[in-house]
Amino acid sequence: MRNNHNSTPLTPYLLLMAFALLSACKPTQTSKSFQGICGTVLFKSGNHMPGPDRPMPKGQPVVREVLVYELTKIDQTEATDDGFYTKINTRLVKKVKSGKDGTFCVSLPTGTYSVLVQEEKGLYANQSDGQNNIFPVTVAKNRRSTITFDISYQAVF
Repeated sequence: MRNNHNSTPLTPYLLLMAFALLSACKPTQTSKSFQGICGTVLFKSGNHMPGPDRPMPKGQPVVREVLVYELTKIDQTEATDDGFYTKINTRLVKKVKSGKDGTFCVSLPTGTYSVLVQEEKGLYANQSDGQNNIFPVTVAKNRRSTITFDISYQAVF
């Protein structure tokens, strides 16, 4: 029995055609890296004391106005006795509102900033560093700084 192979193999032609099609395509431009702060705002209330067989509550995502100030020390503010800030004596850089899922993103130049949220009684932040900077967050070039902002003035720890 004789095997007739008069047809040309397709593999080299298919490879050539695939190469031609791929080289004709323009590469998609990659988007510039996001630079700024992204995070989630969570409201915590009630008992958050650790205990055996007790899961730790995570907090409820909330819509809030998030304010980003130049890095601010506690002595550059005026506050109420219950811990809310009524006046910040540094420049407001940007403000943004978190979504229903509590998330937000704000683009910023490189630098270190103070992040606060607006509550009924005033501005709120529950973190500071060893130099008394209020909720400091550093933004590096082409980097996203991710934070979780816990509103915890109604919680017990």
